[in-house]
Amino acid sequence: MPNQKKITIAIDGFSSCGKSTLAKAIAHDLGYIFIDSGAMYRAITLYCYKNKLVDENSIDEEKIIASLKDISIHFEFNSTTSKLEVTLNGENIEKEIRNLTISNLVSKVAAIKEVRQKLVSEQQKIGENGGIVMDGRDIGSVVFPNAELKFFVTADTEVRAHRRFLELNDASISLKEVAKNLKERDFLDSTRKESPLIQTDDAIVIDNSELTQEEQLLLALKYYKDCIHYLAQFPKK
Repeated sequence: MPNQKKITIAIDGFSSCGKSTLAKAIAHDLGYIFIDSGAMYRAITLYCYKNKLVDENSIDEEKIIASLKDISIHFEFNSTTSKLEVTLNGENIEKEIRNLTISNLVSKVAAIKEVRQKLVSEQQKIGENGGIVMDGRDIGSVVFPNAELKFFVTADTEVRAHRRFLELNDASISLKEVAKNLKERDFLDSTRKESPLIQTDDAIVIDNSELTQEEQLLLALKYYKDCIHYLAQFPKK
């Protein structure tokens, strides 16, 4: 569809509900750029963890805010995986940010106003020309409130915990620990003062508890086609 207007697609939802999987698949199908906003928050969290600014029992918000000027986050194309991967101050940290330690801490760091301001600004620059699929927790509400197409993805907590458990593939971590982490993150993400996770009125809800990845993608692409058809009839001014 070479002559078709490229839109912005915002995908929000709870932890481990398959947002990134869906976003990547949509981007691949449409030839759009996929940006994992969660990876950006995880990158800052990794920096804070390595520099002893946050752990399970404490967080030094003042030092984290002061350190933001020293943190540079970019996405680089990996020709081996054919994917954009996140770098922190020039170092590829794609694998480091996916462990449970960072998962346990990221909501604390992401709740800091100045952290969100820094990353929202960068995300908006990335997506200012459209042709982008971005997933996270405040994409449709804060980062791209005027996105032409918004999805809110959800699934039963037990289903999400099982998926995340299989994804981690770590014998030292139990399913119970993973479920506990998800519930804590859901609470923190939904109740934080800065840009809480919300379902916007114009977001299309996709509950994928009983959907395969292919079924979810086909459903999302149907909504995309409906959106494009609507925009062709009623273009935005």
